[in-house]
Amino acid sequence: MKTKFTRLFLCTALGLLLGTGALRAQDTDPSVEAKVEDLIKKMTLEEKIGMIHANSSFTSAGVPRLGIPEMVTSDGPHGVRPEHGRDWTLDNKGNDSSTYLPVGITLASTWNPELGYAFGSVLGSEANYRGKDVILGPGINIMRTPLNGRNFEYMSEDPYLISKMVVGYIKGVQDQGVSASLKHFMGNNQEIRRDGINVEISERALREIYLPGFKAAVVEGNVNTVMGSYNKFRGEYCTYNDYLVNKILKGEWGFKGLVMSDWGAIHSTKEALLGGADLEMGTDLSMLPNPDYNKFFFADPALRMVKNGEIKESVIDDKVRRILRVMFKTHMFDKRKPGSYATREHFDVAKKVAEEGIVLLQNKKNVLPFNRSNLKTIAVIGANANRENAMGGGSSQIRPPYEVTPLQGLQKLAGTGIGVHFEQGYAIAKDAKADPALIERAVQAAKAADVAVIVGGWTHGYDYSKWSDNAYDTEGYDKPDMKMPFGQDELITAVAKANPNTVVVLYGGGPIDMTAWVNKVKGIIQAGYPGIEGGTALAEILFGDVNPSGKLTVTFPKTLGDSPAHKLGEYPGDSINVRYNEDIFVGYRYFDTYKVAPQFAFGHGLSYTSFEYGKPAVTVNNGQVRVTMSIRNKGNRAGAEVVQLYVKDKKAAVKRPEKELKAFSKVMLQPGESKSVSFDLNKDAFSYFDDKQMQWVQEPGDFELLIGSSSRDIRAKDKVTL
Repeated sequence: MKTKFTRLFLCTALGLLLGTGALRAQDTDPSVEAKVEDLIKKMTLEEKIGMIHANSSFTSAGVPRLGIPEMVTSDGPHGVRPEHGRDWTLDNKGNDSSTYLPVGITLASTWNPELGYAFGSVLGSEANYRGKDVILGPGINIMRTPLNGRNFEYMSEDPYLISKMVVGYIKGVQDQGVSASLKHFMGNNQEIRRDGINVEISERALREIYLPGFKAAVVEGNVNTVMGSYNKFRGEYCTYNDYLVNKILKGEWGFKGLVMSDWGAIHSTKEALLGGADLEMGTDLSMLPNPDYNKFFFADPALRMVKNGEIKESVIDDKVRRILRVMFKTHMFDKRKPGSYATREHFDVAKKVAEEGIVLLQNKKNVLPFNRSNLKTIAVIGANANRENAMGGGSSQIRPPYEVTPLQGLQKLAGTGIGVHFEQGYAIAKDAKADPALIERAVQAAKAADVAVIVGGWTHGYDYSKWSDNAYDTEGYDKPDMKMPFGQDELITAVAKANPNTVVVLYGGGPIDMTAWVNKVKGIIQAGYPGIEGGTALAEILFGDVNPSGKLTVTFPKTLGDSPAHKLGEYPGDSINVRYNEDIFVGYRYFDTYKVAPQFAFGHGLSYTSFEYGKPAVTVNNGQVRVTMSIRNKGNRAGAEVVQLYVKDKKAAVKRPEKELKAFSKVMLQPGESKSVSFDLNKDAFSYFDDKQMQWVQEPGDFELLIGSSSRDIRAKDKVTL
């Protein structure tokens, strides 16, 4: 098993460097362009129009006469969605089980770009096997507020970390001959009022915070398709926002692929055609029992506008050209790789991502890992302990062949020598409060056990099929607050009092308010949603078979009021606008600059070993800065450390954050082993965006280089004058 994964891992590292199957952002293949132009010349106007809108729930039409196939899309960002035919109803035939990969926040918590490629390779291979041409992911919207119900799909609050993780994901997918669809472009940072809320972001925040991940995906990852978001930006819908799509995406970045709408994100014909959207998907009428796809905005209305001269046919040609270009690049006209589906090797990749993405937040008195030699009983408490998550969350739902829950993982690893006793502890139900009877049973179980493991946190809504108004981690809804739902605060407090060796495992897509009990428990683990083998990976970490190495990709505030979107900015805005008044001070940029203590800092994550940072050596050559230092494992366990480099501008003409992440490296070390780590920083690492000059500026002067284990745990410093 290990040999198989090692082989795949080496291949993925090579693929990251080569990116052989991707559509280049600026360049096009002359032979492909010639074939595209030849097809366009042979097509009637009606056939062209037919290609730029959906013809079923998840497909768009081809031209059979010319051998142009339909384009088949599928959710989602961490697995291939269950089959639903051409309508919106799941087939439920049971033969569409796919690998349930850990969600975006858990993947990014690995801080391992090579794993991003391995993750994308699994997703692309299974999409290929299932006959999908476009997989609707990755999602990379900035985690602006802890309340966003879709944060679990996304990666981070930090644009640099997103940029490094997303490129591997995209190349992994596209090297399998399937297009990735980068989403949601742009500013979709809340689900509440997402359909049309106007987002107001300064140019500097746009360029420094919200666009870099998308730019990296296009320019470095060469992503084939981009999905527009539902909301507006500066008064225009994002999917056909002239500034975002025509001027930045297709203009500045040279994007040659296609821009598709999110499902139902187009609201007009002429504005959308001219604003840069290329493919209209999921407009509301498509959900009717017998939808007429000719009534889409890009269907008969567009045809009429071209015929009466309101829209030039060349506008339609450009959209068809982009669609055909992607089709040729992904071998839709010839033989594609066969792909593979729900294999043991794919499950192993999912498990590896979970192992590296689960984060150890707190470990007082080394309560973890559990010592098998003196452990006889474990009380496992909490409704999330035996709850499956794959089919929740909205459009990213997955039907896996199985899903290892935390309870199952612990039971299997404990074997016959350690007793595992389960109590539900709380009920997952709408408006559920603390249940004294359930808590009392949990307390009694905890008293009788050597250790207590409470598995709680967020859920994928109470019942996805009912679209509850108070859902948590799910599409279409935001969390009502950051408080633990279902009376979990009372449960954890009572169990911790009953058993001093209590460990809390948190499922969910981001921060949760722990103030009621954080100082009462010894251990805290953030699991995200760790996928098909998540329970196995979690159990291995609890027992010490795996040394945790995940790091937070988002700051955990103590309370919601400490979050910059809520302290300085607006959320959820009024009925028309939401203004990002916190500007560039998102996440740790705010907490560190404004001296607000978080519950757990960005980049934080503990290990069962300890690491020693050497003194950095800095060299400058033609403005390029190289930082080299050693890192040593001081403990008696093998482990991995994420060495993080932050840059601080000592004096600037504009207000800059206290520090900004500009490099990182995940280093695996055996006990006592040392390795040298090098970081190369170019002009980008020291620049800010000047919205008056509308360009990036690197001012001369002193910069501090801060190297550490998190944004709040700096272990080594140096400076450079540029």
